[in-house]
Amino acid sequence: MSKNVIETVTFKLNNGVRREDFIAAARGMSSWIKTRPGFICRRLSCTEDGTWIEHVQWENMDAAKTAAAEIGTAPENTAFLSAINGPTIQLTHSELEVALN
Repeated sequence: MSKNVIETVTFKLNNGVRREDFIAAARGMSSWIKTRPGFICRRLSCTEDGTWIEHVQWENMDAAKTAAAEIGTAPENTAFLSAINGPTIQLTHSELEVALN
């Protein structure tokens, strides 16, 4: 049995992108991400220095990698993706070992 996978993405926004506009764009892609096979949950937060952290929980590594490969193909994700400063993106996938709800 495969373990759930946590996709962690850290990034900064492009200059001039307003926080509230980015949050609206992040909500705008919710319909896409919720329909991806293997999706469990998503959280998006921001540190004091403006680094955004997105955690997405997937049923397995295949689901995580498939969604990551397809994210740029959906028109509803354009506003979200275009707000992100590409060179600042760091993406990792890790197996979930302990969870407390």
